[in-house]
Amino acid sequence: MKFCSKQQCFMFSPYNQGYCAWKIGLCDEHTVMRRLMDGIPPLKDKKLHIENLQFEGVTVRLYRPKGVSAKLRKGILFIHGGAGLWGSTDSHERTCRFIAKESGSVVVSVGYRLSPEYPYTVQLIDCLAATIHFMKNAEGYGVDPKGIIISGDSIGGTYAAVVCQELVKRTDLPKVRAQILIYPLAQFIDCHLPSHQQNKFVPPCFPRNIVELGLKFLGKKASLAKGLEEGSHVPEDLKMKLRKWMSPDIIPKEFKLRGYKPPPPAVFSPEIYQEVKEVFQTTLSPLIADANVIRQLPETYILTCEYCIFRDDGLLYKKRLEDEGVPVTWCHLADGFHGNLFFIDCPWLSISGAKRGMDSVVNFVKRL
Repeated sequence: MKFCSKQQCFMFSPYNQGYCAWKIGLCDEHTVMRRLMDGIPPLKDKKLHIENLQFEGVTVRLYRPKGVSAKLRKGILFIHGGAGLWGSTDSHERTCRFIAKESGSVVVSVGYRLSPEYPYTVQLIDCLAATIHFMKNAEGYGVDPKGIIISGDSIGGTYAAVVCQELVKRTDLPKVRAQILIYPLAQFIDCHLPSHQQNKFVPPCFPRNIVELGLKFLGKKASLAKGLEEGSHVPEDLKMKLRKWMSPDIIPKEFKLRGYKPPPPAVFSPEIYQEVKEVFQTTLSPLIADANVIRQLPETYILTCEYCIFRDDGLLYKKRLEDEGVPVTWCHLADGFHGNLFFIDCPWLSISGAKRGMDSVVNFVKRL
């Protein structure tokens, strides 16, 4: 595994500072993480109109390119990452500015309520409510109702995928034009995929603390972490059913060159299963949605990073979509890590992969 010096600096990122502060008992992890991720706001942007609004009681930030457009613009709803525990419209300010300016689109950043103050599924409810409001009122924001794109990074990518699946059921709204999923978590079930093994020591996402954060997000006991990591929550009959969607055998061989060993069989625990059975719902694991839902999804862009434990989630969802006839544009950053695009236009840390990834996203939007 090769990291340049700038990537090594990432080991001292806000995520790891917050995690260490939490572990040694200085404060709640989510409290320090929220402050660190929001960072220092960028200066006023002369090319954008930026305003804070409320969509159905949900805080959003709207970015509109200045200047007259001959036609209604594309609209991009952006859902930020942060494990459902942190992140905000402030933390992803640079990301949304870049997309709005470079693609000439109207961007709506969703400031959904966070766990643990607001337990799951409040986050998804907020994202869905903001999306529906935007779709119903698109023209009022200078947006073509037929040109709306749902996007998100990390767990925001999970929410984006789930929102698109939920909207398949709606006949009273325009069809979503596309979805953009940036290193998404497509399932919360299997912690032993090749990318989990290969990247278990790569910051910022270490397998054990990701499981712990997932449990915290769901309001569950941290003592369940070991059983989840081992796979003790998956009954044998369900394990066989899920293999067609999340088996390591589906992952292309080139992504196993850094090594992969099948994990030892786990002993099923009915108690752990009962405690965490929410992870088998499509609101957390969109990868396992019914085929009838998957095949109705819009054209999709997926970005994955080699040094990211969720790389294989993106690969598996890509395969699932393609198998059901959904067009997929895929970008893989061979030197990228989870959170790569978060550093776009950061004056204190310039990472080349951030620009390449964001350019790929923008080019996809422009081609639509």
